[in-house]
Amino acid sequence: MIGKLPDDVLNALLETIPIEFSVVDENDRVLGWNKNETRIFRRPPGIVGRDVRNCHPKKSLDKVEQILKEMKEGKRDKASFWIDLLIGENKEKHKVLIQYFNLRNKDGKYLGCLEATQDISDIQKISGEKRLLD
Repeated sequence: MIGKLPDDVLNALLETIPIEFSVVDENDRVLGWNKNETRIFRRPPGIVGRDVRNCHPKKSLDKVEQILKEMKEGKRDKASFWIDLLIGENKEKHKVLIQYFNLRNKDGKYLGCLEATQDISDIQKISGEKRLLD
């Protein structure tokens, strides 16, 4: 990143971006997440510091473990998948994109993983063009 953001600006940015994220360290321990009150996949605050395996359903755990293993080994930088979820009071179907990103320092050392989640239903409806301030 070019420049340095003050902590209050950085925190506001992380809560404002249209993506929910969680971060785990090189030992698969949960460091934290954003948008706690509005998350699609909610977690209790007590998860911070625990093994990330405690945050995923058993049916997907083997895939999560494989992705993390491949990231640590340098065989994978990213994993993307999408699912349909019923969200909101009316339980409407939404398309949710989930991506894992390998976190490395400038020397290539594995630092952990970023899990990013985004409801892309409205994005999928975009067509044509809309210019700034239209």
